[in-house]
Amino acid sequence: MSRTRSAVSALDRRAFLAATGAVGAAAGLGLAFGGGDRPAAAATPPDAAPVAPAPVDAPAVPRAPYTRGTTLASVATPHGTGGYRQLGDGPGWRRLVRTELAPAHPGRSGRRTALASFVHVTDLHLVDVQSPLRYEYLRAETASAWRPQEALSVAGVVSLIERVNALPGGPATGAPLAFVMTTGDNTDNNSRLELDWFLTAMSGGRITPNSGDPRHYEGVQDSGLALYWQPGSALRDADKRLGFPRIDGFLDAAIRTVHSPGLRMPWYSTVGNHDSLPGGCYAPGDPFFTAVATGDRKLETLPADRAAQVWKAVRKGLDPRGEDFKELLRSQAKKARHVTPDPRRAPFTRAEYLRAHLDPAHTGPGPHGHGYTADHLDDGRLHYTFPVADDVLGISLDTTDPAGHYTGSVGAEQFAWLRRTLRENERGGARHVLVFSHHTSATMDNTRPDPARPREKRHTGAELAALFSAHPSIVAWINGHSHKNEVTAHPGFWEVSTASHIDFPQLARVIELTDNHDGTLSLFTTLVESSAPHRADPADLSRTGLAALYRELAANAPKARKDLAGEAVDRNLELVVRRR
Repeated sequence: MSRTRSAVSALDRRAFLAATGAVGAAAGLGLAFGGGDRPAAAATPPDAAPVAPAPVDAPAVPRAPYTRGTTLASVATPHGTGGYRQLGDGPGWRRLVRTELAPAHPGRSGRRTALASFVHVTDLHLVDVQSPLRYEYLRAETASAWRPQEALSVAGVVSLIERVNALPGGPATGAPLAFVMTTGDNTDNNSRLELDWFLTAMSGGRITPNSGDPRHYEGVQDSGLALYWQPGSALRDADKRLGFPRIDGFLDAAIRTVHSPGLRMPWYSTVGNHDSLPGGCYAPGDPFFTAVATGDRKLETLPADRAAQVWKAVRKGLDPRGEDFKELLRSQAKKARHVTPDPRRAPFTRAEYLRAHLDPAHTGPGPHGHGYTADHLDDGRLHYTFPVADDVLGISLDTTDPAGHYTGSVGAEQFAWLRRTLRENERGGARHVLVFSHHTSATMDNTRPDPARPREKRHTGAELAALFSAHPSIVAWINGHSHKNEVTAHPGFWEVSTASHIDFPQLARVIELTDNHDGTLSLFTTLVESSAPHRADPADLSRTGLAALYRELAANAPKARKDLAGEAVDRNLELVVRRR
């Protein structure tokens, strides 16, 4: 069902009383938020103070609602016109109420109790930009083939972790944040090295975002090719002609070792297509891709007609096993650049993905395995349930199709498990259910048979949505993949899609579930940026300065989509749903 925008109304500003001294898991919160109603207002006013880097000390529990450190207060906004535009502080995004699924009853702020509070991040795309398996040479065809900010992905993710650590609780309720869920595409090239960077960033430790030659960068940004931004060169490349700056020392800074503090709260992991498939779109298990990724030849340019041909095949899923792609690489081998080989770039298998999550070195604040257990390693499945809170069940799905292509589906075994899990939950007390996946309902149309289970039926996003509508315990389906903020009303539940952290505007989303004690629930969603300053300084090559550049370069990336922030009805919201 499409959403009805006319049903969106501005949020009544309420006075919530925050729980004092509340630190820990959300389980059994039962926090009540009383206070007299104020007159209705169009929006939560932006906080006057600029966004600052996250403090080191653990945050105090706030009075709620609060705005500081969220997009309710301020949003990184391009200033000026034309060419390369610097970012600065911009007005916050107001919170709206959406009532397509249930009415917003007066006085609910004085009755509601918090059931759960957590953070959703997605599509981090920690990327080894020097990997020979990348297809940057398709840049003229699609902006996602190569982005000028990609070399700074580690600095950007560490800055996001700092922001999450600094949040003093849910912005709407003040309830303590219980965990972080990341819904896939945590890596970019299905690379063992990228997987280690991701797990280290989340759990804490040192990361050197470099591969190949340990002494210097080897990739398209020192190639001398005008197709790519050459930050340390006088070459007037395609990006400099659009106003991109020359930044001497940029590449040396990009591969410098950084320390991630790790998350201060438990976190869970959901798998995405870039975590499962080489290049995010080719069927796994082919030794050819391993040989290319770990080898000494990197293709950096391609004739325009061949690039258009390859991109058409990728976009339409015409080559899910990568046979044409392999032939292309073979035919262009003599034109490829010699680089330092690195075995750490090899694509990881499903078993390696699970072992890495189960490695005690990556447990961080827990839980051990981050949703996965030794049983998952035994049977190779990547779907699971976990307790969000006493009265809330979380379900994490694996929506990648092992047959290849970047759109998704789920196999019959997983679909039957999901249906059985929902039935058992409703027989056992009907906890509220939040479902997490990488793909959205609209991007699950890939029904190619799994090569390991050729007779197994694959189920689409439309089938999942119908199943969820048939189960009254489902409150929301939370996902990513599209890199765009979008919130859709389906019969009986909300679908909440959050923007990526590689493409501008680089966001995560705080989600709070409350019981209004009037036959309805409210799902509050609040977008947050990383802790990096909005305004970047090209002369500041510290890790914080690089994180600010990561955002600003993304905002200026040529041909990048400008609609990924979504509309007001996709951002900071109160989503009302019937308590069924």
